[in-house]
Amino acid sequence: MRIKGAHSAQKSKRQDRARHIGKVGLYLITPPILPDNFTDILKAVLEAGDIACLQLRLKQKTNDATILQAADKLMPITQAQGVAFLINDRPDLAKQCGADGVHIGQQDMPYAQARELLGAAGIIGVTCHNSRHLAMLAAEAGADYVAFGAFYPTTTKSPPSQAEPAILQWWQECMQPPCVAIGGITTQNAAPLIAAGADFLAVCQGVWHAKEGAPEAVKQFNALFDKAN
Repeated sequence: MRIKGAHSAQKSKRQDRARHIGKVGLYLITPPILPDNFTDILKAVLEAGDIACLQLRLKQKTNDATILQAADKLMPITQAQGVAFLINDRPDLAKQCGADGVHIGQQDMPYAQARELLGAAGIIGVTCHNSRHLAMLAAEAGADYVAFGAFYPTTTKSPPSQAEPAILQWWQECMQPPCVAIGGITTQNAAPLIAAGADFLAVCQGVWHAKEGAPEAVKQFNALFDKAN
């Protein structure tokens, strides 16, 4: 049985935690290779439901010019829908193209240097794998969110670690910045991660390759968050 007011209090807490990115919910990652008609696909997906942000993450060793060209096409479409646009790994390119922020891994530019480059307004998220220590260091440094994973098997990239939902629950109990769950997430396996405390679900294949179609997958992810809140 729910205590009266618990629903609104939980929702308010989640929205406060997510204030630097957007509404809690779906954190969408682009396919590693963009199809020729991707702008049309993206428009349909953005119109299908609430999306917190879009991270441009192309295949490894993609040259800078290709990343900037993709950002030039996708960023206006994304931001027109009130969705934050992030670049993966490269704070310098995020600065150059005027993106809302960047997601950095442990082997990328250090957080402090990325913050100096992007300024106080830039969104900076940090990959922390399954490490509570790395996540606490990122939060203490000022990261806007931390990302844990991979929670499930994924073919998008080779994750160096396996994370368990308990780390999301621990984070919610101890720390203020939002946490992102990533790795093999689909509409079928997302509910336990939301229940454990994921503020955002970072999803790639689970949307773009969903059997029901990408727009319908977005609607289903939204429904899962609505149910949890």
